[in-house]
Amino acid sequence: MSFTSRLRFLTAGESHGPGLTAILDGMVAGLALDESVINAELARRQRGFGAGPRMKIERDQARITGGVMAGLTTGAPISFWIENRDHEKWKGKTVDPFTAPRPGHADLTGAIKYGYRDLRPALERASARETAARVAVGAVCKHFLAQLGVQTGGYVQAIGEIQADVSAIALAERQALAERNDVRCPDPQAAEAMIERIRRVIQERDTLGGVIEVFAIGLPSGLGSHVQWDRRLEARLGAALLSVQAIKGVEIGPAFENARLPGTQAHDAIRLEGDELKRPTDRSGGLEGGITTGGALLLRAAMKPIATTLTPQQTVDLASGKEAPTRYERSDFCPVPRAAPILEAMLAFILADALLEKLGGDSMEEVLPRLASLRRAHLQDLPMDNSGQIFWP
Repeated sequence: MSFTSRLRFLTAGESHGPGLTAILDGMVAGLALDESVINAELARRQRGFGAGPRMKIERDQARITGGVMAGLTTGAPISFWIENRDHEKWKGKTVDPFTAPRPGHADLTGAIKYGYRDLRPALERASARETAARVAVGAVCKHFLAQLGVQTGGYVQAIGEIQADVSAIALAERQALAERNDVRCPDPQAAEAMIERIRRVIQERDTLGGVIEVFAIGLPSGLGSHVQWDRRLEARLGAALLSVQAIKGVEIGPAFENARLPGTQAHDAIRLEGDELKRPTDRSGGLEGGITTGGALLLRAAMKPIATTLTPQQTVDLASGKEAPTRYERSDFCPVPRAAPILEAMLAFILADALLEKLGGDSMEEVLPRLASLRRAHLQDLPMDNSGQIFWP
């Protein structure tokens, strides 16, 4: 069963193969699109303090190979190709056997599932290199959302034990501030502490995780549904963010804080301003009952420290059948800053799909007027019969 109803995408390719392929199906016709929109997001994915040496090798550029003509989407599947520059070092060469699975990776679980006789096929496909293809897909979705007045973004809220205080910064301003430093944190003081913490972990030959927040502003109310489990937008968003490598937890709004509060303090009061129903707070994170409220959407994702460490960890060499230390494979020390554009891409994909599910239409010419005609949280849009209901007569 698929969570998506209108859009879908697939990626293919290995970490050290010739390149990555992505296909986005279901995007409307008439969306102005060129490769610069995608490449700007790919460049963001490559920046971040704590990145490994591969980011100095790759210069990711997407080539659109289908679905766009004369600068406009046609409604056909949009296909992308992203070259792996590092492939030249691997092409045609015999690669040493990899038989000692790294704790925390898909090495062992992949071998158990698919019966690999060497662990490399698992790590090649499970690698976060695949996320470059997702960012290409997400860039198109972000671009589509922007044409509908929806702003999406993301930033780092914590790295290790260092936490940013963003409470005094307007949500719409956080990403712009975050892009000013190498850890994508809107809080300058916390950003300096995060950089220093990453420097220390590099010296310690270890890795760090953290927390990333992603958001959307300008969404209409009424996206998603409460009528089936897989149509609830919380479920679709949670699945999308959790699908990103090393993401182990997702929170919508201040969910865990709300869990410690009584109900009268955990929910958003509904007030009347003129004809409009307003919520002075947004403790729901922009979702109630699986449906958008029209308020800002805010999600928080927990990224574990990645498992490839310079300091060896204990494992078992499957070839010798004996306990052994892990072997280091080139990797990041802290991928958290680079994860923000990836999570933004997945957020944008789900939201673009939800909007197209709600609006229908096959072209921008059809979508835009339908967006303008959506029901809003106004009394005039919500006439009540004020009479009782007889159920199951």
